[in-house]
Amino acid sequence: MKPSNTNKEASQGEIWQNWAVQAQGGDKRAYTSLLKAIAPFIRNVIVGGLANPDWAEDITQEVLISVHKSLNTYSPDRPFRPWLMAIVNFRKTDFLRKHYSSRGDKKTSLDNAEFMASHVTNAPHAGELKDIESALAELPVKQRKVFEMMKIEGYSAKEVANEMGMSVSAVKVSAHRTAAKLKDRLG
Repeated sequence: MKPSNTNKEASQGEIWQNWAVQAQGGDKRAYTSLLKAIAPFIRNVIVGGLANPDWAEDITQEVLISVHKSLNTYSPDRPFRPWLMAIVNFRKTDFLRKHYSSRGDKKTSLDNAEFMASHVTNAPHAGELKDIESALAELPVKQRKVFEMMKIEGYSAKEVANEMGMSVSAVKVSAHRTAAKLKDRLG
């Protein structure tokens, strides 16, 4: 009988936990084994949620440095994997926060009258807005409300489902179909 994935993950976590405890005791081989084993795991966890996959290596290195610096804070009576995931999530968030906050070229102030005039209240685009409004007005009331709440007002599918008395999947389907209808209608 093949071991299940859950058993494999549990045993992997236990192996990492044992290496971490041994590394805390000064075992350099266990320390090296731990870092070599968790590096690909960290990279795989991180890469899926990044706009640029090249960032995964940078974040992985930051996580490994954090593990090195804080290994002495790991408590051997607690599972290793959640401790590691907390570091992974913190380092990823920290990296993304620094990256996006440094992008001053992509920021603009809404106090800038010139920007507002050319991008927000641009008269030549008023016709497009009227087309969108008329396309929305042609939708059935419930369908329009679902679409407006999710896509315009920014509510989550769960919030819209609660408000409208629908299932979350029905809300998602409705919003998707409405977007497709509007795209066909507006070109």
